[in-house]
Amino acid sequence: MNEMQGNDNTLPANFAPAPLYAEIIIPLALPKNYTWAIPAQFQEAAKPGVRAEVELKNKRYAGIIKNLSPRKPESFTPKSIINILDADPVVHQPQLDLWQWIANYYMCSEGEVMQAAIPSNLKLSGETIIAWNDERGDDFSDLDDEEYVVAEALSIKKELRMSEVQQLVEAASHVYPVIKRLIDKQVCFVWEELKEKYKPKTEVYILLHPAYHIEKKLEELLNSWSKSPKQMALLLSFLHLLKTEGEVTQSSLLKKSNATIAQLKGLLEKDILIAEKRAANRLRTLPRDVKIDFTLSAAQQQAADEIENIFAQKQVGLLHGVTSSGKTQVYIKLIEQFIKQGKQVLYMLPEVALTAQMIRRLQKNFGGYIAIYHHKFNANERVEIWDKVKSGETKVVLGARSSLFLPFKNLGLIIADEEHDPSYKQQEPAPRYHARDAAIYYAGLFNAKVLLGSATPSVDSYFNALAGKYGLVALKERFGNVALPVIELIDVKQVVQKEKGKVIITPQLKEAIAQSLAEHKQVILFQNRRGYSPYLICGVCGWIPQCQNCDVTLTYHKAKNKLACHYCGTTYPVINTCAACGSHQFIQKNFGTERIDELIAEEFPAAKTARMDYDSIKGKHDHDNLIKLFEQQKIDILTGTQMVVKGLDFEHVNLVGIMDADGILNFADFRVNERAFQLMEQVSGRAGRKDGNGKVVLQVSNTHHPVLQFVQAHDYDALYQFEIANRKQFFYPPFSRLIQITFKHKESHIAEEAAHHMVQGMKLHFEKAISGPAEPVVNRIRNQYLWELLIKLPKDTNTIQQCKREIAQQVTIIQSNKRYRSVTIIADVDPM
Repeated sequence: MNEMQGNDNTLPANFAPAPLYAEIIIPLALPKNYTWAIPAQFQEAAKPGVRAEVELKNKRYAGIIKNLSPRKPESFTPKSIINILDADPVVHQPQLDLWQWIANYYMCSEGEVMQAAIPSNLKLSGETIIAWNDERGDDFSDLDDEEYVVAEALSIKKELRMSEVQQLVEAASHVYPVIKRLIDKQVCFVWEELKEKYKPKTEVYILLHPAYHIEKKLEELLNSWSKSPKQMALLLSFLHLLKTEGEVTQSSLLKKSNATIAQLKGLLEKDILIAEKRAANRLRTLPRDVKIDFTLSAAQQQAADEIENIFAQKQVGLLHGVTSSGKTQVYIKLIEQFIKQGKQVLYMLPEVALTAQMIRRLQKNFGGYIAIYHHKFNANERVEIWDKVKSGETKVVLGARSSLFLPFKNLGLIIADEEHDPSYKQQEPAPRYHARDAAIYYAGLFNAKVLLGSATPSVDSYFNALAGKYGLVALKERFGNVALPVIELIDVKQVVQKEKGKVIITPQLKEAIAQSLAEHKQVILFQNRRGYSPYLICGVCGWIPQCQNCDVTLTYHKAKNKLACHYCGTTYPVINTCAACGSHQFIQKNFGTERIDELIAEEFPAAKTARMDYDSIKGKHDHDNLIKLFEQQKIDILTGTQMVVKGLDFEHVNLVGIMDADGILNFADFRVNERAFQLMEQVSGRAGRKDGNGKVVLQVSNTHHPVLQFVQAHDYDALYQFEIANRKQFFYPPFSRLIQITFKHKESHIAEEAAHHMVQGMKLHFEKAISGPAEPVVNRIRNQYLWELLIKLPKDTNTIQQCKREIAQQVTIIQSNKRYRSVTIIADVDPM
């Protein structure tokens, strides 16, 4: 090689590098990844994980290179990429491996995984450019007025963006017809340009001119100052800030000195100060410091030691700790160990609501080492967190489900707290992944450890722990040996018979609330329905208002004075006249959080009340602000949905009311008992966390339901034995694997036909495994009718893979039939 290059170490003029081809993931639901050729000028920059600009069907995309190969595809000649967009990869190899695993396991495309994983501002947006055709002359006689205006501007500027054309053409609806006519008349042609959406934040910093770095010169300047006293005050403010803060931003200086930009400009023009624009951090940073200000109890220390022993032998451990046993402190000690080893840690929580309280606790212990990541951050903030994790600068990430996709560089530990929570499973759109299960695969790519934690573990995880697949650690006592709350069942049938009508707050609960308030304690009321009234019913004929797009009743929201569909989000004006009989007598049936909050305010006018549900919590900091107010005892009674029960820690709460336990126990789902126990045990765990004098009042009509006995005794093991026997008998997980296939179409019979075709196509190998097709309980959402199949498979990898292949084949066959082309077919692996 050296001889060929000669003494000057340069390649000969006719040297051509070997051809190179790239498999590129683009953010589309494609059946497979496509291959593009890498031109010679981009070969050095091309590597897995960088973004490449490509064109597909006249549209440009920023894809991510998955792998490179010198082998040209045999069946076609690939197009060339247009550009390489990054000097360094935006993802590391383990993230690409995770995407591939999720796509294969959850039956979606890698493009759909990429779409979910990458922050929106790293996905470049295409912008249409209208370009002047140089071969066209200056004769515009064949153009109408609108065409002439655009053509004239094009002939001068040579290129126009679509937004600029819209300003030239009076009616926005005319833009596309005008452009099409200009293309037909060969005045212009159209192409698309990708533009970077992420913009680094800049801040103006104010510096002292180097001439005044010498103390004597600065002293002379201040002593000889005679004019502009406001400029003098501004300069003194600057010097004070410089001494106390180290760096001075323009905004902080003007705020502190109460000066104007004109006064600052005067000092800049006199060469006393200098303004410098720098890239700034959008995220508030704290000093990088580890401060552990607590000591573990004997029980906690034993649990921590057992986890360490488990990690020496197994990849995954399950920490089963009762509510308020201090699991978080065990996690903090564990995180400290991994930070000291130079490793990164992902701490996952199922809800954004939980991250608000937890981040304050973790920042107290880990300062600037920790970052928080969830969907309520804006697009630019997400890119900055992404980059800090990718570089390894951020050591600990606290986040919801989506934080799993962050590009960790040196991951050592994943903690999945409240691992039983169904919020870890993505529902819509694809990828329909379970973050807890995907985390176990992801950790394996780094040889990292996984700790699952819960007071009420999922039956699947507990089964794996008892089978020896995971290590199991039990933390059976509350921190400080505090007692678990007493659970009192109130039979609402008894109350209803006396008072004629459904009672929202029983006398027993009312009395308990009054007692708590008298003791200056706080109360949480839990109802798993938002809104004022879940449905209205005509008192004469029984007609119930329903959504026009879905087969569900409308919920009345009093604050907005609207009826709302909780499936498609459509709102309707309140109905006062029955559509069936013309009557004006409507009865409000059942109750939601809004109605409870109103009733509580009437019953206890001196108490400060608040509501925590999807309707009242919208903004980025709303969760945190409400939780802070409750922590500071500025709220006496908090009413809410599941948001109030998941892992939040309030030391002054001594009463929890479960307003309607029947609503939790009566779902048509094989996991209903498990879910009901988890929800009731978790909500009861909010009471008496500090002094042990907690009480839970549970309002229910079916007092003999077996789950209620387990909840009263706080007996998870009994619930597990009860559930596992039923699951084994009916061949449900953890003894089987489920795949649910949903067929959607605007006409019910077409969706049903497509489902029957799927059954026929899979009969040969899987007839006994298939249940259905059948309509779900809610069989129409957003004007799409639904039909479902459920496939129960043995836990055999080969059988499951064969079934997935056959489903994919049948989907292709069904959708190649013109009649079923518009049927949406969704496969959901391990549905929740």
